[in-house]
Amino acid sequence: MKQDLQILFTPAQIGACMLKNRFVMAPMGPAGLADAQGAFTQTGIDFYVERAKGGVGLIIAGMCYSENTVERHGPGTMPCPTLNPVLFKRTAKQLTERVHAYDAKIFLQISAGFGRVTNRIPPGDLPIGPSPIPYRWDPAITCRAISTEEVQEIVRAMGRAAAIAKECGFDGVEIHAMHEGYLLDQFAMECCNWRTDQYGGSLENRIRMAVEIVQEIKAACGSQFPVVMRYSTKSFMKDFGRGALPDEDFREMGRDMAEGLQIAGLLEQAGYDALDADVGCYDSWYWNHPPMYFEKGMYLTYNEELKRHVSIPVLTAGRMDDPEQAAAAVAEGRTDLVSMARPLLADPALIRKLYRGRREDVRPCISCQEGCMGRLKKYLHISCAVNPAAAREREMALTPVVTPKRVAVLGGGVAGCEAARVLALRGHRPEIFERTQRLGGNLHPASAPDFKEDERKLIAWYEKQISDRKVPVHFGTDLTAETLPQGFDAYLVATGSRPVTFSLGDGVPVFTAAQILQNEVTSQGPYVVVGGGLVGCETALMLALRGEQVSIVEGLPAILGQNGPLCYANTQMLQDLIAFHHISVHTGSLADHVDGQGLVVASGGEKHHIPAGAVVLSVGYRSESVLYGALQAAGEEAYLLGDARRVSNIMYAIWDAYEVARSL
Repeated sequence: MKQDLQILFTPAQIGACMLKNRFVMAPMGPAGLADAQGAFTQTGIDFYVERAKGGVGLIIAGMCYSENTVERHGPGTMPCPTLNPVLFKRTAKQLTERVHAYDAKIFLQISAGFGRVTNRIPPGDLPIGPSPIPYRWDPAITCRAISTEEVQEIVRAMGRAAAIAKECGFDGVEIHAMHEGYLLDQFAMECCNWRTDQYGGSLENRIRMAVEIVQEIKAACGSQFPVVMRYSTKSFMKDFGRGALPDEDFREMGRDMAEGLQIAGLLEQAGYDALDADVGCYDSWYWNHPPMYFEKGMYLTYNEELKRHVSIPVLTAGRMDDPEQAAAAVAEGRTDLVSMARPLLADPALIRKLYRGRREDVRPCISCQEGCMGRLKKYLHISCAVNPAAAREREMALTPVVTPKRVAVLGGGVAGCEAARVLALRGHRPEIFERTQRLGGNLHPASAPDFKEDERKLIAWYEKQISDRKVPVHFGTDLTAETLPQGFDAYLVATGSRPVTFSLGDGVPVFTAAQILQNEVTSQGPYVVVGGGLVGCETALMLALRGEQVSIVEGLPAILGQNGPLCYANTQMLQDLIAFHHISVHTGSLADHVDGQGLVVASGGEKHHIPAGAVVLSVGYRSESVLYGALQAAGEEAYLLGDARRVSNIMYAIWDAYEVARSL
């Protein structure tokens, strides 16, 4: 362990619970980790135990429903202690005992409800809320204001759920949440709470539900049982459905920092033992689930101020995977504990590797949110783009081979590197054949913008894994059907894809996005980027951040449509950044031709001119799969991976490679 990280491995305390270090596994919606009766599955148990084994001091297992009557959720989505307590205890006890074996503590995050932000509404129901406010995902729908009696039933259910959690061996609970705009947060925010009973009106009334919850839990579980509040000190909300960016000047509609600090003091007085704090809400969702466009440690400024107003511990997440920054934050009193969610999906052994001085072996989270938030919302199962075994630890475990094979991996991009890494781990003898002089493939242009530093770390990680496993790499081998390497038992074709190009005639220069991203050409603005998918929008943003004047031309009705990120937070933030940096967007428009002054665009049966010094093509990629056809024709055992099979993203390239290599 490096000396400057030592403070992260000192003990910390939440209430009466002593932790062995200051690392916390932050709560994540455990979709896919529970059964129809609300109990943990074996998959869920394996998922948390793997992180305990990896050295984290505290796991917050999140989130669980506290009840299923006031806000009906439907079965099979999240755990629920009160739905079938006998079955929940049976599985949760196995979980806590196994986690404790690694000297880790585990809290259960229990939810008071989603309210207006839920995306799981049973047929015939309405979303609930403190008042008849607009539903987050369809403002035409108005939430049903719950009654005083229903509020009190939720409070009682939270107490029952916490008592069951304590019986199961959980070391504490975290309340979900006066954070992110969930139901408790809606009660606390004046813009969402217009009630006239004891739960509306004054600030004290608006947080009464949260106060009654901690009182109910302490009465049921004892005063020494730790209770943490998941808390947002500021909403960054301009209006319903409209968020604000970090440097934006705006009028706060939700909770401002002054009120947030006042509430924090009241929560401490009420009996909460710690605050797991961030900023944001569902209307500014990217704050709570930060994409790579945010700086590292983006909550520290707010939590440093919070710590001046409370004496209970403060937990900080939010891109806290830079260990030097995390250690400095604890040493400087900006936070007490360091929470990580996605980095522990990417590498469950992260903490153990840091402790042993093996930082270079930590597989980096790239903040893409494809496997975690994107697939969780779309498919109700949490996973990870760079770690295919996340939340499938038993199912996707690697096993040693009985008969090693000599395997040719054609292509040294992400898919090829992952395949070679897994093959070598299992005992096969892979060799990589790469056309260029470096590993990484299309990840090099993709990682060029400053905000893609973690993708550059992923390239370095793969280079180290390939080197450590002594996998031979043959650079500069531009293979054809006639020059394929011979004498191999199997071939994995990971030859990737190349940018689609077309002629726009003579005039200002036309380049590919990859050429601009990697500074392969000399160019000058203004720039017009043709193509409003993810690559085009990120290229435009990179240029705008450098002070260039940029326009985007997109044939579809909106940017980031068919080729945008799976996670809404990434899409929303990138769209907002494009507007904030004055990038002109021309949708429903097609590039026609260039002239000496710029690009002529066709739109709605008319043509107009956009001044440009250079035009940048970002209209997709085309699979390179010729070698696969040659191998099939020769009768060889061959598999097609990643972009060579289907142009997609990093996640599916890695997942393809892992699946084939673990089964070969």
